[in-house]
Amino acid sequence: MTAVLADVTQVTSRDKPWLASYPPGVPSQVDTGAYRSLVELLNEAFRQHARRDAAVCMGQRMSFAEMDRLSVQLGAWLQAQGLKQGDRVAIMMPNVLQYGVAIAGILRAGFVVVNVNPLYTPRELEHQLKDSGARAIIVLENFAHTLAEVINATDVHHVVLASMGDLLSWWKGPLINFAVRHLKKMVPEFRLPVGDGRTVVRFNEALNHGDRLHLKKPELGPDDVAFLQYTGGTTGVSKGATLLHRNIVANILQVEAWFQPMLSTVPGYDNGDVQFTNVCALPLYHIYALTACFMLGARMGHLNILVPNPRDIPGFIETLRGHKVHIFPAVNTLFNALANEPAFARLDFSELTISNGGGMAVQQATAEKWLKVTGCPVVEGYGLSETSPAATINPLDQRAFNGSIGLPISGTEITIRDDDGQDLPLGERGEICIRGPQVMAGYWRRPDETANVMYDDGFFKSGDIGIMDERGYVRIVDRKKDMILVSGFNVYPTEIEQVVNMHPGVLECAAVGVPDAKSGEAVKLFVVKSDPALAEEDLASYCAQQMTAYKRPRFIEFRDELPKSNVGKILRRELRTPGA
Repeated sequence: MTAVLADVTQVTSRDKPWLASYPPGVPSQVDTGAYRSLVELLNEAFRQHARRDAAVCMGQRMSFAEMDRLSVQLGAWLQAQGLKQGDRVAIMMPNVLQYGVAIAGILRAGFVVVNVNPLYTPRELEHQLKDSGARAIIVLENFAHTLAEVINATDVHHVVLASMGDLLSWWKGPLINFAVRHLKKMVPEFRLPVGDGRTVVRFNEALNHGDRLHLKKPELGPDDVAFLQYTGGTTGVSKGATLLHRNIVANILQVEAWFQPMLSTVPGYDNGDVQFTNVCALPLYHIYALTACFMLGARMGHLNILVPNPRDIPGFIETLRGHKVHIFPAVNTLFNALANEPAFARLDFSELTISNGGGMAVQQATAEKWLKVTGCPVVEGYGLSETSPAATINPLDQRAFNGSIGLPISGTEITIRDDDGQDLPLGERGEICIRGPQVMAGYWRRPDETANVMYDDGFFKSGDIGIMDERGYVRIVDRKKDMILVSGFNVYPTEIEQVVNMHPGVLECAAVGVPDAKSGEAVKLFVVKSDPALAEEDLASYCAQQMTAYKRPRFIEFRDELPKSNVGKILRRELRTPGA
């Protein structure tokens, strides 16, 4: 495990002040060429940790050996459908056992994973499937009705239909499926097309067929595409961050290098006597959980507790009750919700070693409450879909909240630049720019969008305004983009506005982010009516049909006019100002 870390001693430099602040044992570089592909890394992990449990969900455990076997079967079945290396396969599921099998199966067959939010509306799903050119999708039946509305407008020809109980025991699986379908009525009716090259097969059926097939091992290299991670766009539509095999491998090794010294302090960890347990409540379709939970967990042989519905706080707490938890990744809203729940405080946190926060700013009050309840400080990090995601992390041994996003991790450079692209001195505010092996290759088939965010010297423009101090710690002070950050999810005003402007009762509108104690920010919509009869509830209902929950405006305000520049551009910044 540690053999892949480059044997590089720490050095200090005026250009890289953060190196002098690195915790003992963290190298300045990692050997990103140790694996030709992410598949090579996963194959090694499955062999090394075969006897360990990889995941547990709804009381059912899955070993690394079982995930290895089932993912080969799924990959072989996908290949048998005529898909070619590099074809895109979408996954549209919550955190269930099938997710890990699907990720590994798609990658090992030589295809590209396209992660999809299962709560997307038909409009959002259609765009992502068409833009990615996905040829197949693995979808939980609970969300198949959304797919059914748009599949004929896409290139998706093969649907693998999963159910909640697929990989549970012979008695629990059917019981769970009956409850989900008939008691809770969580599976709306749907009708998917078959024939003319289109197929629909049940998940377990695909596995059974794949068991009789042979997986042809693809020739994959570091520059092959592994994931398309979709993120919001300034032009109003989401775009896919193209993450290569080498990007994900690099970030796994970088985060491992940062975690390893802290984990090694736990008695029995280095000699393999202790298996660490991760809480995987963040959705696996999000880059944070994808890397921090699934990929890093596989690499280091950790057990992931999969939580399909973290919004069910009582159910979530009950799930944790039977486990000794070591690593807890979360966003501020989840830390806050749990820390303020009395039943959560009664759990055993004696082995909780790392609580890492990301996705959105961690609030000091939340961090202090979490520390009081669990005895484990929240260590904040920072990253984006475009950086696979981790770019900075605070030292894991810190005890007090410091308000920073930490230090650039191994092999990562951060510079603060002005609007002309010039580097600024330490202590001055400017755009946070990131360079490292984890930075994406670009946006999928969007060279214009890629050019907007990449400097010629390889630095990526984050869109966040920050300051680096003399020790190399980075602090975010503002956002350059108009992007709104809701519970760790990017929301772009242009997309909201384009959707709302299609309503016949709207003359014009503007969307901005406003502070929100629960989600960090919330969407507020300012609207000028073309129909005087338009009511707030009408517009809210329309938005609910067109956008997934975190994008929907929390507040709607009608105005006679919106502030504009001399050339007629709506001034969102003025609308964000209190009293504007």
